[in-house]
Amino acid sequence: MTIKEVSEKYGITADTLRYYERVGMIPPVTRTEGGIRNYLEGDLSWVELALCMRSAGLPVEVMIEYLKLYQQGDATIAARMNLLKEQRETLLEQRKQIDTMLDRLDYKISRYEVAVKTGTLTWDE
Repeated sequence: MTIKEVSEKYGITADTLRYYERVGMIPPVTRTEGGIRNYLEGDLSWVELALCMRSAGLPVEVMIEYLKLYQQGDATIAARMNLLKEQRETLLEQRKQIDTMLDRLDYKISRYEVAVKTGTLTWDE
């Protein structure tokens, strides 16, 4: 697939794809003899992983570190697993914070729903 096709498939810009490759978030993409990027299945898997991790809010540096470890081979399997576990814990903590905020918003919304029906707020903001 060309970079244009990949950018359309995933809804990101070609510049983003080039950036991911340049900074080391994904390995160097397969290229044609003329040097044009030719995304193969393995390349797309890396793009998908990078997009997934970024959409979850993981730092670019984590993805770069993960790729470096991957490129070092099987000796880094435990380190890669630990890196992913650490990121999972970070996401779980973020989810707890989001859940707390959602609970607070739900409470406030329910109070406003009552206020809309009665025409008055019965508590201080």
